[in-house]
Amino acid sequence: MRIIPAIDIINGQCVRLSKGDYNTSKVYNTNPVEVAKQFEDAGIKYLHVVDLDGAKSKQIVNAKTLEQIATQTNLQIDFGGGIKTVSDITTAFNSGAKQVTVGSIAATEPKLFLEWLETYGSDKVILGADCKQRKIMTQGWLDSADTDVLEFIQSYEQKGVQYSIVTDIEKDGMLSGPAIELYKEIIANSTVKLIASGGLTTVEELYKLKEIGCEGVIIGKAIYEGKITLKELSELC
Repeated sequence: MRIIPAIDIINGQCVRLSKGDYNTSKVYNTNPVEVAKQFEDAGIKYLHVVDLDGAKSKQIVNAKTLEQIATQTNLQIDFGGGIKTVSDITTAFNSGAKQVTVGSIAATEPKLFLEWLETYGSDKVILGADCKQRKIMTQGWLDSADTDVLEFIQSYEQKGVQYSIVTDIEKDGMLSGPAIELYKEIIANSTVKLIASGGLTTVEELYKLKEIGCEGVIIGKAIYEGKITLKELSELC
């Protein structure tokens, strides 16, 4: 199972939210590149970068920060937030992303999402499945697509999607434990490689996610709040 720390960006700074609420934004470091280098120094190979400004404004905003992280580290970056057009997805890859996570477009413009999947490949385009009470949420978690998360994933699995990041928004940033039962249900009913995101608090939970079959796990606030240390992640990696 891949260990994937997260850097969420607002105004070029490393922040975390609670339940996706922008009003709860807390700055942990004003220099995301510095944070990324700390992850790399701990032996971590992967990084999840989210442009929260982009998610809200419907276009990529923090491409420069992505480029700085990509050029100053060797981390394999997947990038999401604000990817709404061909120009956006091109910008993300040109700025150094190895993969992109696309959620809102997959929910609202499936034809365009499938075009990107075919153009860039299922190893490059990750399906973002952010949900609240099982319903897919879009536009920086501000709108609901009224689609069940499992049905959403299954529909795209049939069309070639390999990877999906699944976030239970009500757990995100709450340090209350991941959505184990939801992940077990998805893994049991699809072959998509599931990357868990949201709520992780302890190393023990990492082992549980590995046990149920998650391909990767994204870790955010647990690192920044010291619940899981970089030393512990280094040993796991």
